[in-house]
Amino acid sequence: MKNTAEMRKPINRQESHESKDLFIEQTHRYGRLWMGLTFLFMLAVPIVVGAYYDVHPVFKDVAKGLLGVAPIFWTVALIEIITFTPMLGTGGSYLGFVTGNLTNLKVPCTLMALENSGYKQGSKEGEIISTLAVATSSIVTVIIIAIGVFMMAPLTPILNSELLKPAFDQILPALFGGLAVVYVSKNAKIAAIPLIFMVVIFSLIPSLASAVSMFVPVGAIIAIVSARIMYKRGVL
Repeated sequence: MKNTAEMRKPINRQESHESKDLFIEQTHRYGRLWMGLTFLFMLAVPIVVGAYYDVHPVFKDVAKGLLGVAPIFWTVALIEIITFTPMLGTGGSYLGFVTGNLTNLKVPCTLMALENSGYKQGSKEGEIISTLAVATSSIVTVIIIAIGVFMMAPLTPILNSELLKPAFDQILPALFGGLAVVYVSKNAKIAAIPLIFMVVIFSLIPSLASAVSMFVPVGAIIAIVSARIMYKRGVL
């Protein structure tokens, strides 16, 4: 019986490894398929509407308008792909980048789900948790928006009032501030240097606040380099 049990262990590990590879392969296959279809659907809406009403944009005017803003969005999109993909995992990345709202919703939900479940990013279990977190947040978002459209329309003048604007402007900082407390408290030494750097640079140049997404990888690089230095010196 002992020999039989020992013989089964490699088989189970091999089956587990093959199952994970199959899961990742299927995720990439369907993820690319649905991202491509979604891209076509997004383009189809303005094309169909324009064809129906016989209204077509002038390419020169469109190119002129995009020239000023497209490079910024492309840069931010590239940064988000590099930064958020390890957090969201394979399935979560495909789903998150299709549904959007990563910074405000998908990433915080994923990090909180991984934190509560106790699984690490990149693990097999973490892959499942992150995908479920992104899917759940997407469904909840659609439901909340639908409810808001049908039931909160009368409250629009109140919600758009200047009196409440300062409060709504602080929703995103409050959300990430709460997440930061959790992670900074666990790795205070690693978080100290990039935190000080960001506070100093945004205090000296407040106009950079509009490009805060571009500084996410900068903070990550500073954290990695400083952590490596502190590790070599025995501080960590």
